[in-house]
Amino acid sequence: MSDVTLSVGGRNYTVSCADGQEEHVQRLAGVIDDKLGSMGANLSSQEAKNLLFAALLLADELDEAKKQAVPAGAPGFDTDRLAGQLERIALALENAASTLESGADSS
Repeated sequence: MSDVTLSVGGRNYTVSCADGQEEHVQRLAGVIDDKLGSMGANLSSQEAKNLLFAALLLADELDEAKKQAVPAGAPGFDTDRLAGQLERIALALENAASTLESGADSS
């Protein structure tokens, strides 16, 4: 496992990821950071709530994309790759949530 520092919403978070996945996890964090930035004035004063809302928006986009995607098993659709990406996104979100929760416990 490797540790990687992510900048999301103007804050830095250190999370663990599989060796060799650091750049990918940073890219995913960039997607989350971009989503937070696009929320503009809709941001709450609570970081966890903002991250949850950004994750929900991204999950909605993914759900819509899956509805419009080529059916599983069709040429060019790699379900194993998509599953791996979703697992890495889930891991990154879990790590971010754990970081936020531990920070809230210490304040």
